Parts: sequence; C-alpha cells; structure tokens
Amino acid sequence: MGVCYKGKNNDVNSSVGLLISILVCYPEVAAINFDPEKQLLRFTFMYSKVLIDNELNDLKARLLSSIEVYNLLEGKDNNVILLNSQICDNLTIIEVQRDVNTLVQEEITLIVELFRQYFNNNLVTEGYDYYIEEEIVAQEEMIGHMLERMKGTSQDKYLFAFREEGKVLVFDK
Repeated sequence: MGVCYKGKNNDVNSSVGLLISILVCYPEVAAINFDPEKQLLRFTFMYSKVLIDNELNDLKARLLSSIEVYNLLEGKDNNVILLNSQICDNLTIIEVQRDVNTLVQEEITLIVELFRQYFNNNLVTEGYDYYIEEEIVAQEEMIGHMLERMKGTSQDKYLFAFREEGKVLVFDK
C-alpha cells in the first residue's frame, strides 16, 4: 500500500505514516487519533456487545496491570494511560489513550493482543489479507521507527485515521 501526503512538514508525513501502519498491521484497531497538543495517541476498539461496568473495570485493570508489568520489566516509565468507553446502540466503543513520548511498538502489540484475547470473537474488525510473518515483523519495525521519530516533534496537526471498506483514511483538523 502506498501513501502520499502533500504536506510541507516531514513530521506530519511521519505521523500520517504511523497511523496508517498501525491500522494496516492491527485490524483490531478501529480508528486512531493523534492529539499534538497533549502528545497522545488514542486507539479506538469496538466490541460487538454492550459491556457492563464490572466488565469494563476488569478490562481496565488488566490493561493497566499488563502495561505496568511490561514497563517494569523494560525499566521504563509511562505517563498517560487512560481508558474511556461509550455505548452506541449494541456496540461498546473503547478508547485507550497513551502518551507518544513513552509509548513503544511492543506496547501497542501488547494492547492489541490483550483486546484480542479479552474480547475473543466479539471484537469488531474489518477483514484483511493475512500477512506472512516476515511482513508483520517488517511492519512492526516500521511502526517502531515512526513512533521514535514522532517523539518530541512540534507537529501541530490533529490527525484522525480509520478503516472503511478496505481503505485507510486519514484526516487532519
């Protein structure tokens, strides 16, 4: 998949590329936002049922403890980890917020895998062609490099990316 973004700022191109790569590599992520003021990435997941409060609290506890253990093992700190949710008809929309400056690609994989295991077959995903292992590793490495390039940038574009009918769409405000 090729991408062309006609922006003047190379930081914007990196940010757009990162959002596209995350959506391509992780079909479980329904949408992703970048908030440049707060330096946050917001990952949106959709669950095909309504979650009750204690299920959401259990998910939040698992997510926070998993990230905390990962960071403890890696000897790293994290600044922002928030989990928000809202019910829309028979769907539960869950948003995970992470600060860009302490986030690494392996943690993104951990978050996605936790959602995959917790929600089993009820996580809303758009079908995609399965990649061979080498392609997945290359995509994850690319995400890691782009994430590192975003740290400390002065990018001012609020970006929103989502998947629709097999395409990744990216918008800025």
